[in-house]
Amino acid sequence: QVHLVESGGGLVQAGDSLKLSCVVSGRTSTMYAMGWFRQSPGKEREFVAAVRRSTSSTFYGDSVKGRFTISKDGAASTVYLQMNSLKPEDTAVYYCAVSLNYLSAMASSYAYWGQGTQVTVSS
Repeated sequence: QVHLVESGGGLVQAGDSLKLSCVVSGRTSTMYAMGWFRQSPGKEREFVAAVRRSTSSTFYGDSVKGRFTISKDGAASTVYLQMNSLKPEDTAVYYCAVSLNYLSAMASSYAYWGQGTQVTVSS
């Protein structure tokens, strides 16, 4: 089992920055990759970013590329999402997730999920 707890969400203005954290515990040695997804009301869950645990390779969704940065500490016990130049369309609940097998943009590839943290960007 892997447990994830996100934090760092809040209400900000357009153009501001925010950094989300996800503390990971449990059988972290089984993790292959960690990712961030987001979901706003009436929309499907959207891939934001992912990082491979062993190599720290990263990739991003097109809508956040160049503005968001995913990172992890050396032990992969905490995963971060630095969000810059925030836009109102970034408003969503942000979820941290763990994949045991793939570095993937597909939510179905992730076996464990946190409870989410709300990010609201006002115009």
